[in-house]
Amino acid sequence: MAVDVIMPQMGESIAEGTVTKWLKKIGDAVKRDEPLFEISTDKVDAEIPAPAAGVLAEILVPEGKTVEINTVVARIAAEGTAVASAPAASGASKPAAAPAAAPSPARTAAPARAAGPAPAPSGPAPAAPAAVSGGTLSREDLRRTRSSPVVRKIAAEHGVDIAAIQGTGISGRVTRRDIEAYVGGGRGAAAVAAQAPAVAAAAAAGSVTAAPAKPASSPAPLVFKPGEAVTVVPMTAIRKKIADHMVASKRTSAHVHTYFEIDLSGVAGLRDRHKKAFEASEGIKLTYLPFIAKAAIEAMRKFPIINSTVDGDNIVYKKEVNLGIAVALDWGLIVPVIKKADEKNLIGLARAIADLGERARTKKLVPDDVTGGTFTITNPGGFGGIVGTPIINQPQVAILGVGVVEKRPVVIDDMIAIRTMCTMVLGFDHRTIDGADADRYMALVKDLLQKANFSELGG
Repeated sequence: MAVDVIMPQMGESIAEGTVTKWLKKIGDAVKRDEPLFEISTDKVDAEIPAPAAGVLAEILVPEGKTVEINTVVARIAAEGTAVASAPAASGASKPAAAPAAAPSPARTAAPARAAGPAPAPSGPAPAAPAAVSGGTLSREDLRRTRSSPVVRKIAAEHGVDIAAIQGTGISGRVTRRDIEAYVGGGRGAAAVAAQAPAVAAAAAAGSVTAAPAKPASSPAPLVFKPGEAVTVVPMTAIRKKIADHMVASKRTSAHVHTYFEIDLSGVAGLRDRHKKAFEASEGIKLTYLPFIAKAAIEAMRKFPIINSTVDGDNIVYKKEVNLGIAVALDWGLIVPVIKKADEKNLIGLARAIADLGERARTKKLVPDDVTGGTFTITNPGGFGGIVGTPIINQPQVAILGVGVVEKRPVVIDDMIAIRTMCTMVLGFDHRTIDGADADRYMALVKDLLQKANFSELGG
């Protein structure tokens, strides 16, 4: 009997996943819990293990395709049927495309169904939003409200009810393109007009204070001449997610950056004295990053605004520091999170940073590893970058960029000396953090690092 392999739900808010790579071919033997395929979601990239031992008989979802959770993506047959199943799989996989394509007519027909109430906005049309707000969502509405964080963010900014939008994604899910067209007056102009009476009525009742501003329209697609010397490569799933998150952050936060030169000679000396013993006892290298992380966390005790977030007109101060550490991968960027980092000492931070980095590179992270961050450190200096202007990782309000650590000539007491220096940059959201507070915070980080008083290592 064949065992179905399904698209797993990698987190409570995850509704779909993209198959990025099959690690086995049809006819290959697989062991239970052996990595079978790789997926990419809004939260994390991961390797998915085989649910049973046997032979991979069918692959129903090809690489690069996005499907809903619980969709059957492959089947594993018993080992004794390997020879018979493998040839049948190629034939069976073709009919399997028919059910996968079945939702397309439904999505095509959906606009015709949604167009019914539009001509009569003064009658039953205003009742639709009321039914949604009251909780009586249809199955189709529920699918549309299962949207990515970026879509929900844009909808919240513009006061848009996602359930009122006809989505073009899987099973009617609302995509970023759908929400932007809806609020921007492009392909969704008719829907915006249909919603206008309801918005006007809500405004009269006092529940809407101002009309949302329209975002800039998306640039027109590039057109290349026949024979033009270009290579067009579609974005990977993770690259599209990074692009969406970065654009959303720039649109949300008022980005400002402040730069500090920090003398790490004391930290360098402490590290040099202990790095061999540390690696022997812990099995990991002692880098500069745990020292920097420890100082950044300690300084937040005096400046808690750095570890906050914005909720409408409120500032929410987080009592725990969940520290995100940006990790550059061959296929993109990911930010795993050290939970309750403020409770860890220097050695605990070093262990956590090494563990998350290794699991990110080997695709062993789980959704909980990349959620809940309150402050982020990114390290362009690992590639030789002297300085950078990092983008805030939403919904946080600050991010610390660490430049390369290197020896430079500096002036000390009117004399030139060679010191181990690093340029650090704090990117902060000027909606909540004033420049003076950002500078005072960084001055404290600088002081802590230059004193190099890390008792765990005898500093």
